[in-house]
Amino acid sequence: MKIKDGQSGQVSIKQEAGAVANIDLEQFADAGFDNVDSKSLALPFLKVLGQLSPQVTQGDSQFNPEARPGMIYNTVTDELYDGAGGITVIPCYYKLEYIEWRDREKGAVAPVNVYSSGSDIMTKTTRGDDGKDRLENGNYIEETASHYVMIVQEDKSSTAMITMKSTQRKKSKKWNSMMMSLRQKRKDGKGFFRPAPFTQQYTLKTVLEKNNLGSWYGWEIEHTGTVGSEDTIKAAFEFYESCKKGAVRVNHGKEEQVEKTPF
Repeated sequence: MKIKDGQSGQVSIKQEAGAVANIDLEQFADAGFDNVDSKSLALPFLKVLGQLSPQVTQGDSQFNPEARPGMIYNTVTDELYDGAGGITVIPCYYKLEYIEWRDREKGAVAPVNVYSSGSDIMTKTTRGDDGKDRLENGNYIEETASHYVMIVQEDKSSTAMITMKSTQRKKSKKWNSMMMSLRQKRKDGKGFFRPAPFTQQYTLKTVLEKNNLGSWYGWEIEHTGTVGSEDTIKAAFEFYESCKKGAVRVNHGKEEQVEKTPF
């Protein structure tokens, strides 16, 4: 809607509520991010909501009336994805770490320490009565598999992290085995090669699991083929490069605020 200023005679544009301006947004691509670097960003986590997650608990400050156990939750955008239908992701980078935590009852909001996969920290732990690997100081260590992924949707893509630990570690190992075992035929027809993970896409769904301690929702992973867009592969490769250089910031404390599964 055009509005004319009676004093200046200038014409301005008033955007109707909910309307989309007919402007070529591409001309402004990347503008406004001049001082935004890796220290200014936090990679979202994709978490499987459980029966004890704050997003499904009425009365909790993080309660979302649309959230249900088994849904997939983005810790930065607060987006919810249907666990039964799943999401499409491209695995770009993988890292195994050992994370030291205080018990939640002691107000833990961030890891005490993060150890690399080459650390001998696990040799300094003993298995507690609660099944956790405890250090002498009373803190516990979680072996954590981190999958850095690109979420692929019809109209957009974004990056995130999926951590798998405890009962989900076997899912991480299976996923890595799936990626390692893939082979594609060479262009010259002479033999096969192993494609890079960031050229392949997977559907991640959630399924109900149980053991003698109780039930929870876990990941189900299916390979759905090679990424069809060269631009998407290039974007995934750029994310891989950033992860490899250590330029991607991760806040494990944000993950802990969602994950309250006791198994």
